[in-house]
Amino acid sequence: MKEICVIGGSRYFGRRLVLRLRDAGVNVTLVNRGAQAPPPGVTHLVADRDDERALTAALGARDFDVVVDQVCGTPRQADVAARVFAGRTGRYVMTSTIEVYDDAPAGGVPAAVPGAPLAEEAVDPLRWPVDLELPWHDQAFREARYGEGKRQAEAVFAREAAFPFAAVRSGHVMGGGPADFTGRLEHYVGRIRAGRPVAVHREPHPSSFIHDREIAEFLYWAAGAGFTGAVNARSHGEFDVIELCERIAARLGVRPVYETGGDAGASPYSFDRYYGMDNGRAGRLGFAFSHTGDWLPGVVSEALSGVVSEAL
Repeated sequence: MKEICVIGGSRYFGRRLVLRLRDAGVNVTLVNRGAQAPPPGVTHLVADRDDERALTAALGARDFDVVVDQVCGTPRQADVAARVFAGRTGRYVMTSTIEVYDDAPAGGVPAAVPGAPLAEEAVDPLRWPVDLELPWHDQAFREARYGEGKRQAEAVFAREAAFPFAAVRSGHVMGGGPADFTGRLEHYVGRIRAGRPVAVHREPHPSSFIHDREIAEFLYWAAGAGFTGAVNARSHGEFDVIELCERIAARLGVRPVYETGGDAGASPYSFDRYYGMDNGRAGRLGFAFSHTGDWLPGVVSEALSGVVSEAL
């Protein structure tokens, strides 16, 4: 593993991955639209990955041992990448998401139940329908169909790519303090600190999570591994929004205030159904996960202090 291309990877755990690869002596080529500069020691190519001609031109004659695609979110993007990187890479790893297990617009995704988290077979990319004609270019449509876009992107790669393909389905990523651009944890810290109510479901359910450093390490491991197909990546141990709020409030010396409501008003980590992934396949392949209890206290501390180190 000497030459790796990372698409995206400018911020959050993508940046951690780039740093991890660079510091391991890998020649890293970062492809993005140029909004953020890469870390020192990394080759930077500026291109819009949706533009097939521009991406092909930016890559020139380069080829890679592995491509790690951090930002593929639609079947159209996968379709472009499958053509552009054909003959250029020996392996392709796409960062996917727990949200492939969300309800699909046309059904077909089984519901997880406590004690029986979903394994990868619950969503089979080789069988999932693909519709390239949907308005994937529209940002609002993509955001509303995030899980479906990832499902269909996996399906395109799994069926059409001319290279070995793996999809890393990440649990909800936490950690990173101010590097976490999602604002999800900040939402809870801000409301609890101000004494404002946190919106939760009447019966919030647990979900699967992973630390930002751990998902970066998992992607590094996956890049150098030989498996193909989908693999779930999440830390051992689940928790729900109430436990998260109670931990934050305890550190602040206050009591959290809750308000219950429907789906539309629920806060980011409140779920109306069990949201569990089975990480057994990754374990059998050789990756040892941490436990959420190992890192959640530190994540809360980072969020409260607003300070985090970039070091891995």
